[in-house]
Amino acid sequence: MRLFVGLDLPWETRQRLAQLGGGGVPGARWVPIENYHLTLRFIGEVPKFRAEEIDIALDALRARRFSLELAGVGTFAKAGRDTTLWIGVAGNPALAHLAGKIETALQRAGLPPERRRFRPHVTLARLDNAPPDKLASFVQAHNLFRSAPIAIEHFTLFSSLLGKEASVYMPEVEYPLA
Repeated sequence: MRLFVGLDLPWETRQRLAQLGGGGVPGARWVPIENYHLTLRFIGEVPKFRAEEIDIALDALRARRFSLELAGVGTFAKAGRDTTLWIGVAGNPALAHLAGKIETALQRAGLPPERRRFRPHVTLARLDNAPPDKLASFVQAHNLFRSAPIAIEHFTLFSSLLGKEASVYMPEVEYPLA
């Protein structure tokens, strides 16, 4: 199974994000509305027994409910080329605390530590040779984006099936927050 831990987004938030995409950036492959989520920890391919251990570890985790706001637009780059267009998250200690608890639980379940720093975001598009001027114009036009507060009452273990056009994400288990 290919797994990750994330936050599902309300449909209204997804619709608002979808209104941002779709045009103005040649070379952008926009994420389908049903795939918008906020990844807390990518896990990757694991055998069934490891998935069960992950579930047990996540089920034992206790954290409080909180709210968050999506805010700002940016890009990630590799080797000097922009690869991802994203919506960020306004500073949120409760989100960072939850991500830290998830990381600790997954390491206790036998997973290696995550090497990348946690950078909460929702991916809007994958970029393939997007013209820098068009990309800069998009970021500048939408950089003041801010969502309404989103109540976070659970986190989810998702499975991911790689597809030709887009991956298919399936919620496997929801873990309630207190």
